[in-house]
Amino acid sequence: MTAVCVMVLGTTSGAGKSWLTTALCRHYARQGLKVAPFKAQNMSNNARVVAGPGGALGEIGSAQYFQALAARAEPEVRMNPLLLKPEADTRSQVVLMGQVSEELSTMPWRGRSEKVWPAITAALDALREENDVVVIEGAGSPAEINLHASDIVNMRIARHAQARCLLVTDIDRGGAFAHLYGTWALLPEDERALIKGFVLNKFRGDATLLAPGPQMLQELTGVPTVATLPMWWQHGLPEEDGVFDDRTLAAGAVQTTIAVIAWPRISNLDEFQPLKNVPGVRLVWARSPADCAGADWIVLPGSKATVADLAWLRAQGLDRAVAEHAASGRAVLGICGGLQMLGEALIDTHGIDGNAPGLGLLPLVTAFDPQKTVRHTQARFSALAGPWSALSGVETAGYEIHHGQTAQHPAMAAKGDVAREVVPGLAWQNAAGNVLGVYLHGLFEDPRVLHALFGATAPTLETVFDGLADFLQIHVEPGVLDALIQPD
Repeated sequence: MTAVCVMVLGTTSGAGKSWLTTALCRHYARQGLKVAPFKAQNMSNNARVVAGPGGALGEIGSAQYFQALAARAEPEVRMNPLLLKPEADTRSQVVLMGQVSEELSTMPWRGRSEKVWPAITAALDALREENDVVVIEGAGSPAEINLHASDIVNMRIARHAQARCLLVTDIDRGGAFAHLYGTWALLPEDERALIKGFVLNKFRGDATLLAPGPQMLQELTGVPTVATLPMWWQHGLPEEDGVFDDRTLAAGAVQTTIAVIAWPRISNLDEFQPLKNVPGVRLVWARSPADCAGADWIVLPGSKATVADLAWLRAQGLDRAVAEHAASGRAVLGICGGLQMLGEALIDTHGIDGNAPGLGLLPLVTAFDPQKTVRHTQARFSALAGPWSALSGVETAGYEIHHGQTAQHPAMAAKGDVAREVVPGLAWQNAAGNVLGVYLHGLFEDPRVLHALFGATAPTLETVFDGLADFLQIHVEPGVLDALIQPD
């Protein structure tokens, strides 16, 4: 078995590559085919814990995790062999085949390409041998000519796999025809030949007004426009590269407003998608104290640079907003890096993240450890108090990705200030009951947690994936998706 490869390229980041790749994975899986997703290199702090070689666990980008589920495949590290997790504007942690590589993390960007190429092609070739279809996602734009010589994620992959490529553009931004033509024109002739169709994404209005644009574009390039996809805000798939906005909110009266602190190195923001789908819940990204005004909950999410993001929080005055919110008895939740910030101190003796005083809302101390914790976790909450009491006795499952190890602050315990450990080693609550910190990512993806907190359920991922595939089938020209996987 050697899989046919269908590849989704974009004229820009945010054009719709991840969304379209996920929809294609479900479409082909529904045809009874064995399907796997693939992205050679992803740059994202949204990561999931998946199976790796030899039974070890590793990390891949969240987009490929969801694409695997859409493909009805077990997510694993070969689907995203190289993951870059930005820690600063000019530095990323490099994860190769699921594991952090200190050597690659310190290597110059261009020098890294040839080092990782053998592992990338080995992963892709192995997936091709085991599947009928591999749906590949590109990154950014294939026409970034400054990076073409060191490319390992766009056209070099397309050539290696002889992939049938779709090029998608965000028409809502304007300039879509220029983006498509310019991208095509900047590619070498042999790479242009791999482009089988253009896709206009996020279109609003009367599609007949696009004429004669698609026809003129085909005359210039020989490539047909195979789909015009309408704007769709509420498809239910977690965002890949950016934060959500209020246009994606579910309809209905707002009953609970949740402010999520949007610090610069936020991680795993995709885990909040189910909250967006719960009727009556409104999520707000908080970048200033004013954004927290009137919120029922404040959530301190995960961070890829905990101490730096804590400094940012203080610079914005958000530390005072969180403290005042907690002092009023309203709910505060810290997840992973957010949990670490809620404690008294962050201690770094290994040069991992830095030292800093915490927010002092939980009597805990975190020590950073060179060994990263990466695992799936199942847990049961013991008795909780205050706004979080609905979680008492609830079983849940999620995942952990963190360097810190957190424990009770011994000096504070000696004075009687003891955190209530509501899940051993994973979750703590303050005495008043309104501040909760957890290491477990993915809480809101668990229907048991959503039902306990809101008495409601969100659409399942299966429903979301089928909705994406249905949408694609309606709006792609007849026969195009089948033609992409036909033998040459």
